[in-house]
Amino acid sequence: MSNPVSTTKPEPSGAAPAGFEADRPDNSVSGVVRGYVDKVRGGDLGALPAVLGIVALGLLFFALRPNTFLTPLNISNLLVQAVPITLLAMGLVFVLLLGDIDLSAGVVSGVCAAVLAQLLAQSGAPWYVAILAACAAGALIGLFTGTLVGIVGIPSFVVTLALFLAFQGVTLRIIGQGGTIPVRDEVVQGIANRNLPVTLGWVLTAVAILLYAAIQLNRWRVQKARGLAHQPLAVVAARCVLIAVILVVVTAILSQDRALSAAVDLEGIPYAVPLVVILLLLLTFVLSRTSFGRHVYAVGGNAEAARRAGINVTRIRVLVFVLSSTMAAISGIAAASRLASVTAASGAGNTLLYAVGAAVIGGTSLFGGRGRVRDAVLGGLVVAIIANGLGLLGVEAYLNFIITGGVLLLAASVDALARRRAAATGH
Repeated sequence: MSNPVSTTKPEPSGAAPAGFEADRPDNSVSGVVRGYVDKVRGGDLGALPAVLGIVALGLLFFALRPNTFLTPLNISNLLVQAVPITLLAMGLVFVLLLGDIDLSAGVVSGVCAAVLAQLLAQSGAPWYVAILAACAAGALIGLFTGTLVGIVGIPSFVVTLALFLAFQGVTLRIIGQGGTIPVRDEVVQGIANRNLPVTLGWVLTAVAILLYAAIQLNRWRVQKARGLAHQPLAVVAARCVLIAVILVVVTAILSQDRALSAAVDLEGIPYAVPLVVILLLLLTFVLSRTSFGRHVYAVGGNAEAARRAGINVTRIRVLVFVLSSTMAAISGIAAASRLASVTAASGAGNTLLYAVGAAVIGGTSLFGGRGRVRDAVLGGLVVAIIANGLGLLGVEAYLNFIITGGVLLLAASVDALARRRAAATGH
């Protein structure tokens, strides 16, 4: 009787199994889902808590105030309300990635806003000169802070706590005894108080969707062509469709006339929203596609190992504080635009706490080494939704502070538990 024909492909002559066959990634949709679930179970939650928080809070306030919370006017106000805190948090993400803290970021935004207002009101400088001067002031402050932390070696907590107190005096000196400087320049006011033409808004939305899809599909194509681990095309396409739906829905809502009076035309995307998107894309590129960004993660993960690998840790620390303070300056400009004035209290109070809370709620770790710029945007939305929703409910101020503080404490607890879980599972 003849032997059955074997259907197993023989190993090439002289070739031996590599021993890593079981380590090949499962690129199927089910494999990607299982991988994500395993990652979450291992303590790598990413932006999941922030996304769930946005959905839960949105549903809660919609149920409590169905006639006002999801109206075009309120959604526009909510987005603009989130801009200054989000911009400030975007800069703080870089500092937190190193395991440092910048307690002076809020008042730095106030100092830079005061420089802007003083140049516009007293010196009559053009708007672009005032904005550049405010950003330059932020960069110089960041260089000073980074020098004390990175070169002198003073702990960031001590340095920025001292500067938190000192820069409030600087703001008061710039503002003067009058207490308030109005910002009347139409361009600066328009950042937070004016809107894109509806047609231009739709064009930018279409460009954003096509650009995002092109980047994602090109990345998938390159990974597949080089034999690298890659997600299934169906997952990439689903992500592109989800982003497209979100952008289209938001644009459609903001394109409606939301004026309370028929005599006023109020429609279109606020200028501040594309500003946040552009800075989000730029800083995300810096953090994920440049050697500087990789070095930030390396220093935040293990500074000594990064130093031994040849990374200039001191330089990274200084540059991170320069970036953080520059973003604080942009945040101060946005806040001055929204309020059309700058006071001696600008950037003080709870500004910093809300910004740190936004970064942590979004998924950035307080212990360093983990976080993305998008965390600031997601966390900023959570903070803004809480403040906006509680305002619509007419909740007293003390409850607003207690609830926001509770959300921040919950986010920090989730971060600590996630790190403990990741250490226990080896992730």
